[in-house]
Amino acid sequence: MPARIYQPARNAMQSGQAKTRDWILEFAPAEARRIDPLMGWTSSGDMSSQVRLTFDSREAAEKYAREHGLDYTVTRPHSRRPVIRKGGYGDNFATNRRTVWTH
Repeated sequence: MPARIYQPARNAMQSGQAKTRDWILEFAPAEARRIDPLMGWTSSGDMSSQVRLTFDSREAAEKYAREHGLDYTVTRPHSRRPVIRKGGYGDNFATNRRTVWTH
């Protein structure tokens, strides 16, 4: 059963780095999803697509996959430079600003 090991990217709606330190092992879907004719919901009989394992390191995830005989691929994360402003968020409301700040 093929699996994918990766480190998730940050949420596009947030600037924080929460939940991006762990490594995830997910299984590839074994069958295609289908639409239920009565309700219109998308469903699948593949239960392994619901499994999502979390590991502290890439090595731990690879070790787990090897021990359980899983065929896996590792996707390395893209490194990004953190955006740290000198004044931070509080600088938006500073009283000693030289220019007018508006929305």
